[in-house]
Amino acid sequence: MHVIGTAGHVDHGKSTLVEALTGIDPDRLREEKEREMTIDLGFAWLTLPNGESVGIVDVPGHRDFIENMLAGVGGIDAALFVVAVDEGVMPQTREHLAILDLLGIPGGVIALTKTDLVDDPEWLELVRLDVEEVVAGTVLDGAPIVPVSARTGDGLDELMMALTGCLANRPPRPDKGRPRLPIDRVFTISGFGTVVTGTLADGALTVGQEVEILPAGLRARIRGLQTHKQKIERAVPGSRVAVNLSGVERRQLARGDLLTIPGWLHPTVLTDVRFRHLADTGRPLKHNAGVKLFVGAAEVLARVRVLGAEALEPGEEGWLQLQLERPLPLVKGDRFILRYPSPGMTIGGGEVIDPAPGRKWRRFRPEVIRRLELLSRGSPQELLIHVLDSVGFPQTRDQLAGRTGLSESELDEAIRLASESGEVFALGDGRESALCSLAGWDALKGRIVRELRAFHESEPLRMGMPREALRSRLKLTPRVFADVIERGATEGAFVDDGTVIRLPGHAVRFTEAQARAVERLMAEFAARPYTPPSYKESAEIVGEDVLKALIERGDLVQVAPDVLLSAEVYREMTDAVRRHIADNGSITAAELRDMFETTRKYAIGLLEHLDAIGVTRRVGDERVLARRDS
Repeated sequence: MHVIGTAGHVDHGKSTLVEALTGIDPDRLREEKEREMTIDLGFAWLTLPNGESVGIVDVPGHRDFIENMLAGVGGIDAALFVVAVDEGVMPQTREHLAILDLLGIPGGVIALTKTDLVDDPEWLELVRLDVEEVVAGTVLDGAPIVPVSARTGDGLDELMMALTGCLANRPPRPDKGRPRLPIDRVFTISGFGTVVTGTLADGALTVGQEVEILPAGLRARIRGLQTHKQKIERAVPGSRVAVNLSGVERRQLARGDLLTIPGWLHPTVLTDVRFRHLADTGRPLKHNAGVKLFVGAAEVLARVRVLGAEALEPGEEGWLQLQLERPLPLVKGDRFILRYPSPGMTIGGGEVIDPAPGRKWRRFRPEVIRRLELLSRGSPQELLIHVLDSVGFPQTRDQLAGRTGLSESELDEAIRLASESGEVFALGDGRESALCSLAGWDALKGRIVRELRAFHESEPLRMGMPREALRSRLKLTPRVFADVIERGATEGAFVDDGTVIRLPGHAVRFTEAQARAVERLMAEFAARPYTPPSYKESAEIVGEDVLKALIERGDLVQVAPDVLLSAEVYREMTDAVRRHIADNGSITAAELRDMFETTRKYAIGLLEHLDAIGVTRRVGDERVLARRDS
């Protein structure tokens, strides 16, 4: 399924031609009908002579509405480029052509409209020659030129055949398994709720599917799908689709949002791009210039960071890093347009090379330019490794798909080759798996070491960083984190002490004053081993930080909030409980109290602790050994 988009100067008959071809008036707004001028996007469809159903996006031609035009033209397969023969090539003719060229629209058909207004064949031929000269060297170079009159119907059959020929050998849009629907219209239908429309790319959508709307991250479910006002169960890539959503309201959505499947695509405020500066802009594109970025159906203000040059002169190509005013979900290979915001003017466009570099580059570093050149031209395997190297963090398949722009089969093959060569390895398993390159692994280890070093400096009396706290800092899934810690500990980068992770060589070291206080406290525990100081009393002697260090180090065991035992006494009493139950079948708090001439507070504290860790089990007032599953 394909989509055609109109383009051309205002009042050259785009909407009238669409209505003549389809029987559908694409001007849906009252103001459009009153002014007899397209203001916003219009939509229609037709069936070509070969039986293919084709969607049409009709765009405004007036310069005041060029930004509305950009919201609809990005996802088309071919252009229906309209030039009225009574006026010929006009300013917006050239601007629309430049936009089609910058977006890489793969060809189209040129319609010379309003032929009924021109009686002179020589004039028609002059317009044809002028158009051929204007489109030379662009995506419409060599496109068929068809004279038509929407009023009389002359040439419409020839135009339909030309459109059929243009699309006949066009391959279907690839299904990468990651559907993206740039939303170009949002409305409600009574009894159905919220509806969004757009041109579907990169994957299919099905009724009942859960979806995510970015950049807000809203979750919704597809209640229904339509294409060309026909209900469908599954929408395929390249089709114009209306999606009825449950779980979101119209006020939460806007043109420029992106509908996709959850979890794989994350909005960014920095993106690296290859940019072509139009030759007729009249001035260089300078570093830090304010621009408007148009990509998909989205529009956002941005700042230009020119990389590798002081500025880009008109007609030049180069590398830019765009700093966006608000986040956008981008994918490698997305085509874009830049315009100056005031006065409005299209200045160029190009292709997203790295959708989320994650950092601002220093402008004149050769390695930055080499990186961008590799990303733009490298093989799938090189691209995969480079992304993993530069990110320096384990990436899921979905994340890699978004960063590399590779199809599912290309990504599979790149992963296979890179894994066989040892340049890439997997962490975790199943749905909780991620890939890491050798350089990316070194970067991740370095980050963990820095996290641990900072923790040791801020908490010198702690044995190490709590395992879960480190995982939370790294934002890794439990299985991936477990593999990361195991691999890093095996390599000696850090030490896994079970509940805490620490750097090799780290140990709790007390000051002389703290050491004297610890000696005094331990003497108290030795003097009255079964009724030692409480937690509060111990903290008063050594300070709470030192006391926590003694507990974490294992010198003392906290069996209840205010009950502490020395490690030696804890083992002695626990072993005694086990033996007593083995010999007598059970033990009571009173029996334990009498065995060690302690108090009920310490006896109950220890028994409740042993219950909690699964050594004993309470039955009435007695404890028995807990049964463990075999």
